Amino acid sequence: MQHEGTTFEVLPRSLDAYRAGNTGIDYVHSFDSGKPGPHVLVNALTHGNEFCGMVAAAHLLDNNVRPKVGTLTVSFANVEAYESFSQDDPFASRQLVHNLNRIWSPQWLDGELDSPEIRRARALRPVVAAADHILDIHSTAQEVEPFWVYPAFERNARVALALGRPDVHLVMPGGMSTGTPLIEHGLHGEAHGQGVALVAECGQHFKRASADLAVDVTLRFLAHFGLIDTLPSWPTVGQQHRFELLSTAVVKAEGAYFARPVKGLESFDKGELIGFDGEEEVRAPCDACTVFMPSRKPIVGREFVYLTRPL
Repeated sequence: MQHEGTTFEVLPRSLDAYRAGNTGIDYVHSFDSGKPGPHVLVNALTHGNEFCGMVAAAHLLDNNVRPKVGTLTVSFANVEAYESFSQDDPFASRQLVHNLNRIWSPQWLDGELDSPEIRRARALRPVVAAADHILDIHSTAQEVEPFWVYPAFERNARVALALGRPDVHLVMPGGMSTGTPLIEHGLHGEAHGQGVALVAECGQHFKRASADLAVDVTLRFLAHFGLIDTLPSWPTVGQQHRFELLSTAVVKAEGAYFARPVKGLESFDKGELIGFDGEEEVRAPCDACTVFMPSRKPIVGREFVYLTRPL
């Protein structure tokens, strides 16, 4: 099936069987081994059309994966947005009102605004706060090489490098400037925190390869912390490519566009034109400036492009 050149290799499935969970919070399942060990959260569907995380979370539940030590929690986050998916407009179900991956600060969670995403974040707040380590599974609108995203704490880098896949890393020294993502909630966003929190961007939303990678990365993450056995078939870690986030351009004017076609990981020389946001030019701030997550369809108030430099 296709829509405007988009191939749908993975589509939504009913999540009704997972709704009740066992935590008192819809779509959240938690399993305590009864043995000392870390509490690991695997979170899916922070955005409603990022199906690879749904596949990975369902894989754990359908296959009765249980922790040998510590606690495993599996959550489906923005199910309301997920259930709004339509192949006629497959990118619209990313969110209903707010971006669920930008509102994990006290300003939003303790504020007076209301939306499906804010209500869901408030419900999930104790789940996220209770986790020692978090894997938040995402995918990208463009078909681009998978990559990690994480705050530039050594604890995060150490684990992402050890896992090996993906081999591209987007490192945020100042966090995400356009809001607070789930992986920066509470102590996970603090330098003195102890817990690892990573986003795995596993590939294009609707590709089978993205779902396969999400399952693989999830099992690697759980094995790293000792919750499951390591699979002998996993390849050794290859060369890693790390990029530091310098700034994020946010769309200010209608009709913003890129100077040349980009899907992500393209490199620009210092001062080279990347795009136009109304009358404003977006230019590369350094040599070898590499762009991440360029907007498929620029919308005022949302991210236009992430500008990085290689580390």
